[in-house]
Amino acid sequence: MNQNIIKLFLRLAVSVGFLSAVADRFGFWQQNVSVWGNWQSFLDYTQLINPYIPKSLIPFLGVMATATETLFALCLLIGFKTETFAKLSGFLLLIFALAMCFSTGIKDVFDYSVLSASAAAFALSSMKEKHFEIDIFFNKISL
Repeated sequence: MNQNIIKLFLRLAVSVGFLSAVADRFGFWQQNVSVWGNWQSFLDYTQLINPYIPKSLIPFLGVMATATETLFALCLLIGFKTETFAKLSGFLLLIFALAMCFSTGIKDVFDYSVLSASAAAFALSSMKEKHFEIDIFFNKISL
């Protein structure tokens, strides 16, 4: 299969995964397919997987996680600094997997394919050739 298609698929898979999770926090998914369904349930889950964080800081952590996932998703979607945002996404997903593992056990990490998503993001970060990315436009301007 063509490397450009694989790279595009990885970009879309990781970015849409982030955007879907963010949408769920704000109730955009139907209840029967939702993990959280609302902001408060998301914050409760954030507290569950981060029991060492004071409860007063959980809303801040939730906002930061949501903002980070949204930023990473949009950058990957349009192909802006793809290698950088893919690597950052891989680390973010790995941190999430470790938090899940240490708080709720390894099963959810596998059930939600968090390690697979992290590996996909790291694989994407290693693909240097540009294809359907806004960086192509910026590279032409800087020449």
